[in-house]
Amino acid sequence: MSDISITTREADGVTIIDLDGRISLGESSANLHEKIRSLAAEGKNRVLLNLERVTGIDSSGLGSLVAGHATIEKSGGTMKLENLSDRTTELMTITKLYTVFDIFDDERTAIGSFTGEQAAAG
Repeated sequence: MSDISITTREADGVTIIDLDGRISLGESSANLHEKIRSLAAEGKNRVLLNLERVTGIDSSGLGSLVAGHATIEKSGGTMKLENLSDRTTELMTITKLYTVFDIFDDERTAIGSFTGEQAAAG
């Protein structure tokens, strides 16, 4: 049994992955990366991870975020994060991952940031 729930939804051409639970060594971390890989394979490469309900993340979970980011970038897309807890923000800062990801406090701004990118690219 995985200790994380992963659901997806679409908004303005962005695939939002809502996570609920812990992202940690084992099944939850593997399930998250598998979900991101399958989205990239489907050509859905504008991905926003909603971490609002993430109760904890360990080094394996952080590794999955980085691996997911690399997978989406290789497919020509972008993966961004939103709604980080104070603890997750602290971990991102300590590990310098804050410099890897675009991180947003609210969904509307996060989704809007993808539109700006598309306009710049086109």
